Amino acid sequence: MPAPPSSSIWSPLRQPAFRGLWICGAIFFIGAGMQTMAAAWLMVELTGSSFLAALVQTAVFLPMFLLALPAGVLADTTDRRRLISGALIAQVAACALLAALVLAGWGGPGSVLFLVFVCGCCTAVLTPAWNSSVIDPVPRDEWPQAITAIGIAYNAARAIGPTLAGLLFARLGAGWVFVVTVFTTLVMWESIRRWPPRAHPPSSLPPERLWGGTLSGLRFAWHSRIILAQLVRVMAFSAAGSALWALLPVIAQRQLGTGAEGFGLLMGCLGTGAVASGLVIGRLRARFALDAIVSVSCLAFALVMLVAAWVRVPWLVYTAMAVGGAAWMATMSTFNTATQASAPPWVRSRAVALHIVSALGAFAIGSAFWGAVSDIAGLTAALVAAGVLMAAGLLLVRPFPLRMGALHEVTQGTPWDELFVVDEPSPAAGPVAVEVGYRIRPGVDQAFLDTIARMKAPRRRDGASFWRVYRDLGEPSRYVERFIVASWADYLHQRARATVADRALETDIRAFLAEGESATMSHYIAER
Repeated sequence: MPAPPSSSIWSPLRQPAFRGLWICGAIFFIGAGMQTMAAAWLMVELTGSSFLAALVQTAVFLPMFLLALPAGVLADTTDRRRLISGALIAQVAACALLAALVLAGWGGPGSVLFLVFVCGCCTAVLTPAWNSSVIDPVPRDEWPQAITAIGIAYNAARAIGPTLAGLLFARLGAGWVFVVTVFTTLVMWESIRRWPPRAHPPSSLPPERLWGGTLSGLRFAWHSRIILAQLVRVMAFSAAGSALWALLPVIAQRQLGTGAEGFGLLMGCLGTGAVASGLVIGRLRARFALDAIVSVSCLAFALVMLVAAWVRVPWLVYTAMAVGGAAWMATMSTFNTATQASAPPWVRSRAVALHIVSALGAFAIGSAFWGAVSDIAGLTAALVAAGVLMAAGLLLVRPFPLRMGALHEVTQGTPWDELFVVDEPSPAAGPVAVEVGYRIRPGVDQAFLDTIARMKAPRRRDGASFWRVYRDLGEPSRYVERFIVASWADYLHQRARATVADRALETDIRAFLAEGESATMSHYIAER
């Protein structure tokens, strides 16, 4: 018997390429945390508005909502190394311009928000490609540990980055914080040059276009119950939890009466709790169900927001922030791991992108919303409302349960039938109608229909725009499965995307065939 995979996060770090990418990624995350903290506190100093301070989080994360899915399509269909490198070079230029403007005293609220937004756009473009490629050197059974290690690096950066930024901001000002982010971005660029992402396997199929690939990703998520459940849950969690992150500058200034260093310490406590959680989350997942971990974490984070709303004793608030960071890490890493483990290779970057869109899109919109609520109703009311909403999210457990995708659900299978057509159409021709005929044994009609009904989800998930089963009125024992795909190229992609689990389902369906019968497949191309 093979040894069971280790639950230690240190296992994937034995891979030199992953270790190098992980370290350089951590440095990049530290720079990003420093930039966000400095921009938010600079906005408080320039305007005194909690709404504009919260808009910094929106400027950082809204690009993820707008660009992550197209970026995921590009990551699945183009050279990931060139995509990541180009985005990093553009980000270096934006960071350098932001630093120069602030150091020269020309950086107002508008220019700061705009350039932070540009940096966010660059990060949105590179993130799906980086997230899906950084775990390439790691065996699949160690992906959960690798993703957790990345989460630890990200959350450690949330502890270290704002703390360093607070110290540097207090002594030298925001401009020098932005100078540091230029160098952390260059470190990330060097790591991609040294350990480039693995090239996509060669394919004879026509490449997907940006719009078609975007629709394919959305269709996959909608018809995959595993992925859909994770996306709905992460969206609800992030929308409610964004209140605490967005209002931290206001909590530091109004609740605790601290300056930039105190704000950095609040961020540092959140990051420290996240790192501590990451060190044990692998063992917790081995002992408890995913829904149990997420539910406890949601309740803990809701309580942390209530503490932040009502308590003005600094050490109690700092302790609560550490608990909140642990709960945030436990939940978000669980969602992220489940998403990546449940998506087949052809759509994995798009699944990562949809996770980002759901999490950070909700985070960006939620940040602006809770900032506005704080300005209108007060900080305490905003945090209490967010805590109540977070606890209410537990109502999603039953309709949207969480689980990890199994290996056979993401591994490509071999098509049942060879594709025989006399005159193969052009890739753009279509729509294409496909019919599969089944002549079944007497007396098994209901069982056959119940089984073939399960075929609807994979057909629609992999490319079909329409699916239905018909009974032949002239021959009651004969049924026809019919589905429509937008083009011949999309049909070829659909055939290639079927998994081992899909092929096993087809085996179950064909077990109902009458003795000596086989399934028959016909293809039709639209002419008018």
